[in-house]
Amino acid sequence: MNDKIRIGVLGASGYTGADLVRLALLHPRMEITTLTANTHAGKSMAEVFPHFSFVDLPRLTTIEDADWGSVDAVFCGLPHGTTQEITRSVLSKHPKVRFIDMSADFRLRNPETYKAWYGSDHAAMDLQVEAVYGLTEHYRTAIRDARLVACPGCYPTATLLALLPLASSGRIDVSDIVIDAKSGVSGAGRGLKQNLLFTEAGEGLSPYSVGKHRHAPEIEQEISKASGQDVIVNFTPHLIPMSRGELCTIYVRLAGGSSADDIRAELMDAYREESFVHVAPAGILPQTQNVRGSNYCQIGVVPDRIPGRAIVISVIDNLVKGSAGQAVQNFNLMFDIEETTGLMQQALFP
Repeated sequence: MNDKIRIGVLGASGYTGADLVRLALLHPRMEITTLTANTHAGKSMAEVFPHFSFVDLPRLTTIEDADWGSVDAVFCGLPHGTTQEITRSVLSKHPKVRFIDMSADFRLRNPETYKAWYGSDHAAMDLQVEAVYGLTEHYRTAIRDARLVACPGCYPTATLLALLPLASSGRIDVSDIVIDAKSGVSGAGRGLKQNLLFTEAGEGLSPYSVGKHRHAPEIEQEISKASGQDVIVNFTPHLIPMSRGELCTIYVRLAGGSSADDIRAELMDAYREESFVHVAPAGILPQTQNVRGSNYCQIGVVPDRIPGRAIVISVIDNLVKGSAGQAVQNFNLMFDIEETTGLMQQALFP
């Protein structure tokens, strides 16, 4: 009996799409049947990514030529703004297909917020209503029954895993959150951009989208929901010259008489049963090399020198836990598969 679940990947020529394929090849229940990449249609996956030369994969096709009736689940790695109509088309013709979106198109629940930050009206609000936010550890029950899951962005994943238990418990003052975030260059996508050239990005550290990064409203949406009050965060991302990895240093004001030890204990209690979120003991600082290539998130807490404040540090691999790995984790839930299946790769170190 064939117990394979047939999957398709939209945008397989991007970094997140390629990492999804990498993970799917080791997943015992996934069968890759469809791969799309409009600009590379007709090519083999190995022509676009030579590291796939050792495996047999379907040839890349256009979205229009893909046979969505031949898949049980679709993973979408397309840029924001391109996913809404495709999602509607696939789900209207094939309502039993499960859709796991790694783009930003279904993350924001408020259509006005989406328009303000992405510059256009949302074109599929009927689907937005049913979309489940795919932060696995915090929306597990809803994800199991969902037809459409909107996987969080990489920065929100690292940040929210560190902050949601603290916001919901009242351990921190959510009106005073400063997030200093750094990501590897793969987080900016595979397109040719001047600031991503080696001579531009190498041997330097650069802030970007200061005060206007589109992941800020996503972070605010979830912290507001957890805390029960409207929240605005100070969020600044930086590009760091490494291929993958993400580190968020988060400065918080303690509340309710809490100490740094208290919020560490709160996080440990929240994630005690979680396979992929690990809270470091006192004195251990998270590092991106501790999670590289894996689906793990490591969180650490340090008391600040300023009384009444603490520093929370969260690290993930932006392409795995921050994107493709979290998508596979959600896939496992949606198809009643053990959640850790295909995701137990340990960090690649050194």
